[in-house]
Amino acid sequence: MTKDIDHISKTEFMEKLESYRKGSITRRHFLNVTGLGAATAVLGATVPGLRPSPAFAGNIGDRVVVATWPNYHDPANFEAFTEATGAHVQVNVFGSNEEMLAKLQAGATGWDVYVPTNYTIEDYVKEGLIEPLDTSKLPNYDASAFDPRYAEAGSVDGTLYAVPKNWGSTGMAVNTKHNDGKPISSWKEFFDITMDKFSGRTMVHDYQLTTIGSALNYHGYSFNSVDEKELADAEKLLIEVKPHLFAITSDYQPSMRNGDAWLTICWSGDGKQLNTDIPEIHYVLGKEGGEIWSDYFAIPKSSERKEAGYALINFLLDPQVNAKEVLAHGYPTADSRTFDLLPDSLKNDPILFPAQELLDPLEFGAAVTLTDPNRAELMARFKSA
Repeated sequence: MTKDIDHISKTEFMEKLESYRKGSITRRHFLNVTGLGAATAVLGATVPGLRPSPAFAGNIGDRVVVATWPNYHDPANFEAFTEATGAHVQVNVFGSNEEMLAKLQAGATGWDVYVPTNYTIEDYVKEGLIEPLDTSKLPNYDASAFDPRYAEAGSVDGTLYAVPKNWGSTGMAVNTKHNDGKPISSWKEFFDITMDKFSGRTMVHDYQLTTIGSALNYHGYSFNSVDEKELADAEKLLIEVKPHLFAITSDYQPSMRNGDAWLTICWSGDGKQLNTDIPEIHYVLGKEGGEIWSDYFAIPKSSERKEAGYALINFLLDPQVNAKEVLAHGYPTADSRTFDLLPDSLKNDPILFPAQELLDPLEFGAAVTLTDPNRAELMARFKSA
């Protein structure tokens, strides 16, 4: 049995329509609250986005499979893509670039689009796992619109293999109500408090780059170090911390939201999402260092639906669509066209765009960390301890 929709006034309708146009509500919500679910075809001529776009003419198949990170997309944009093309978006979530690499090396992932981080792309190219991009199939891509710092890793030896999605930082999220209302500001404090009054309430990533990197930062070492002595110091710390952890996971939002966990290594967009909904959860950067990163859209050579992959990437590169993505996930965009569409509240948000003195100690991940055997073995020993 369905619930009848009461009549709404013209004023209320126009308010909902304006919210839809701004991306404040989803298409599904707009249709439900206005009772217009059956009138899409009629509205298509007057409401942008309610009808398929000519840019997606042609048959790209019935689905496109995306391998991506947790809490990293606006589901309403995937719904809009499906309506425009007829291709359903299937999302596979992974927790680390190491996991992604292993699955790509094993072959037959079924992925059509995936979201690698800057430091991994060179290795994907060397191993022949990644498709050079045909920009004629990406009319929404404009290289001049992207900040080079967050775009340059997508090209290897002058060939474009990946286009920018977002950038961000890796810090920590702390529920300050369990810390006398105070945030923390260093990796030393992060690990020390975990072994004290936050015992059993802290999470670290299931991801060697950030978990080992933060332990290295604790000792004042480089986030990217592969020095054997420095890695040994990091391992000693992690083994000491292990009994005090709540979990080792890259999908940490549920436990932070329900109060099972009070502290976690955190990507900035997750920090923004958590802080927006639960203001006592603060996102902070470690004063000793940490990671600054950029993620990309790419197409694996193993994809059997490359046209669908191109169509989805092109759709998500549309500045209007991308702005809705940023509003949903809270990660800053490297695309100046999208940035110009964002509200001032986001442009001036200290989580999305930290002060330069906080960014200065951060490092981009180094390619060597992805395949360094000592870091891989360290992470394996830590997880099995």
